[in-house]
Amino acid sequence: MNTQQTILLVDDSENDLILMRAAFKKAGCPILLQELRNGEEAINYLKGERQFCDRKQFPLPAVMLLDLNMPMQNGFDVLAWVRSQPGLKRLAVIILTSSIRSEDVERAFDLGANSFLVKPSTLEALTAMMGCLCEWISISHFPPLTKPPRK
Repeated sequence: MNTQQTILLVDDSENDLILMRAAFKKAGCPILLQELRNGEEAINYLKGERQFCDRKQFPLPAVMLLDLNMPMQNGFDVLAWVRSQPGLKRLAVIILTSSIRSEDVERAFDLGANSFLVKPSTLEALTAMMGCLCEWISISHFPPLTKPPRK
């Protein structure tokens, strides 16, 4: 597995973050996981601004796992912003949410999501899902990203 890849996990639920950490660990996924708690932090991270300016500590991700319902800016806002940035438009964005609303699925894909996953209700199912994700990342090739210009 390519251990240089980074997953950017954006979710405001501390419980979900704890479960995700546990699932990645149980799945034996050695990928670097960067955790953020809202859409505003995600945009600052991707811009390399504020506390995220050190790209060695906060590398651009290969994949972003993005929750929809968050404070500050929601997942749709972040997705729309990412797709408007020339240097980030190829970032693999996977919506990972508890929403099963067809309107949310359609809107996410209309905004440029690469995939839409519903959070499983058990740690075992979440571990299996993250194991599949890690396997997919390990065999995938990702284009280089560039930091968006500061605006």
